[in-house]
Amino acid sequence: MADSPHHHRVMILFLLSFLFHFAHCKTLKRDVKALNEIKSSLGWRVVYSWVGDDPCGDSDLPPWSGVTCSVAGDYRVVTELEVYAVSIVGPFPIAVTNLLDLTRLDLHNNKLTGPIPPQIGRLKRLKTLNLRWNKLQDVLPPEIGELRSLTHLYLSFNSFKGEIPKELANLPELRYLYLHENRFTGRLPAELGTLQNLRHLDVGNNHLVGTIRELIRIEGCFPALRNLYLNNNHLTGGIPSQLANLTNLEILHLSYNKMTGIVPFALARLPRLTYLYLDHNQFSGRIPDAFYKHPLLKEMYIEGNSFRPGVNPIGIHKVLEVSDADFLV
Repeated sequence: MADSPHHHRVMILFLLSFLFHFAHCKTLKRDVKALNEIKSSLGWRVVYSWVGDDPCGDSDLPPWSGVTCSVAGDYRVVTELEVYAVSIVGPFPIAVTNLLDLTRLDLHNNKLTGPIPPQIGRLKRLKTLNLRWNKLQDVLPPEIGELRSLTHLYLSFNSFKGEIPKELANLPELRYLYLHENRFTGRLPAELGTLQNLRHLDVGNNHLVGTIRELIRIEGCFPALRNLYLNNNHLTGGIPSQLANLTNLEILHLSYNKMTGIVPFALARLPRLTYLYLDHNQFSGRIPDAFYKHPLLKEMYIEGNSFRPGVNPIGIHKVLEVSDADFLV
């Protein structure tokens, strides 16, 4: 049965009513106050494009650049704030933590300093937090573990110190965790292995100690992990055979640590292993033939170890070694 003209008129009126409601409902005062506090603390590069008092815009002015709003009941609320690469200088703007409906906060590639305030834990709806490429420092607040909706956490290229908080294991939706290029110390918490959705873990270029065996000690850990970057730390011990239980692993980056022992045959049974970086450790012995027969393994870097003669890399990675003869005319 075809829709009647009356039905079409009702649908059009409903749509027009919704659009009218969105255009004329007010922005929540809490969010207006918070964004104007942020505006007053930012440099001219941002402020010049933030015209008017309403960050969601009004009948005469568009929304502020980098601000996304949505309707919640009778009000508009700020759901995304993206202010990156504009040389924001100074401490983390604490007024941001009053934007309780934020799902995305992106302040990357600025010059923010000092710690992340503990009030960050108020942003219960946050799914993406991107603070990489700043000058943030101090320890990570445990309150970051209260962001239960978080799927993406980017904190790389800062100066965070202290231990990586085990409270990160309280983020059940977390898929991507980037902590590389900081000053973290201590051991990587094994509790991270309980994150059922974690696909990418990068803690490279820190000052971490401990062993892989400690990291994967929880049975059934890291069930979804594809990429594990532990490079450029101070890890010791060997590669445990149990690492082969991480059957989704595609990239294993262990370069520039202090690891020892042999490379276990079991690792070659990882069905998706594509990139294996073992270089610049203290590994010894032979590498099982199974690695060279692996159908997906594209690169295996091995230089800077104590492997037996005849052990070869996989891939085109070459280390340039200049001898005196190269300078002879």
